[in-house]
Amino acid sequence: MRWLFWLIALFALAAAVALGAHTNDGYVLFIFPPWRMEISLNLFLVALALLIFIAYGILRGVFLTLSMPQRAREYREQSARQKAMCTLQDALRLLFEGRFGQAMRKADEAHATGVVPGLAALIAARASQRLSEPEKQYGWILRARQDDPKCDAAALMLEAEFNLDRRDYAAALTALQRLQIRHGRHLAALRLELRARQGTGEWDEVLRLVRQLEKRDALLPEVAREIRVNAHQSNVRKRAGDARALLAYQRSVPAGERDARLTLALVDELQAAGNDELAAEVIENHIDQGEADHWHTELIQRYGRLAGGEITARIAKAEKWLLNHAGDEALLLALGRLCLRQRLWGKAQSYLEASLAINRTAEGHLELARLFDMLEKHDEANRHFRLSVEVVG
Repeated sequence: MRWLFWLIALFALAAAVALGAHTNDGYVLFIFPPWRMEISLNLFLVALALLIFIAYGILRGVFLTLSMPQRAREYREQSARQKAMCTLQDALRLLFEGRFGQAMRKADEAHATGVVPGLAALIAARASQRLSEPEKQYGWILRARQDDPKCDAAALMLEAEFNLDRRDYAAALTALQRLQIRHGRHLAALRLELRARQGTGEWDEVLRLVRQLEKRDALLPEVAREIRVNAHQSNVRKRAGDARALLAYQRSVPAGERDARLTLALVDELQAAGNDELAAEVIENHIDQGEADHWHTELIQRYGRLAGGEITARIAKAEKWLLNHAGDEALLLALGRLCLRQRLWGKAQSYLEASLAINRTAEGHLELARLFDMLEKHDEANRHFRLSVEVVG
């Protein structure tokens, strides 16, 4: 519809001009003494319009001629820029394809053009990292930072990864600290900091970062749990030999992070310090919390091996657990060991035989062999010794 409107308007303008020219009787007089020239106004207007058009054409031609070198230079620059961008795209594609050597060469070509040197240097640095060429990687990182200030954050991230690969955790943390000061924190930087803190053994910081990342759904729950357990175990080992510090640390751990492996680490350190009574108390507190996850076979086995402290009280505690876990072979074996240590021969034999009835284990046969040896029933003792070897074999 628009073209029809303009066509109608053009015809209307032509009709108006023709009508005006037909009714116009004016003239234009030019006097150049001693000459004078008189022409009609219509002819003058047509000649003037033609003169203006010719003058515009001449001036336009002169302008185009004079600007030809600049236009040629701009054309060459635009062509070079397009070629550089194509080379950069090839470098990026090759990087994602896993052709790191070719990607680095293409990135080097793109960097040489000077069109987008910072981005080209970053691609080359990443390709160098994948090729395990640390010297080239660090050189490209420095060039990326120097060539383009906008690439500073990306260069610092690559520098942190570079130092993590070399296990220079202090240098990685320094790079991440500069990144935080200049550009703020983000999740990828927090993940790198987590790796660096693990490397330096700053386990309290590791726990803080894990909680922060987990809150933002930036870590899988299984991964976060394993990192937390490792951090807690490492903190426990740092407090080895100090029973009071160990128990204080156990109380400071949030309820949701109290894993059985943490309790085992505490028990190991308390046993190493010769404090079996406190170790037994730690196991009892863990199991008595009542959650299904807190019932742990290895903890029960460890409970039965503890030699110091009040054995009778521990037997009573284990028998209380037996009410809810009657078919647990590890608990029956632990009770058998405790009764054997307390010289309750009959109860020890019944618990050990009940454990073996559920599952034959070398440990169960060895404990029965010890029991019969103490009772001077050497035939029975020898038979269980042989059975323990058969189970192992």
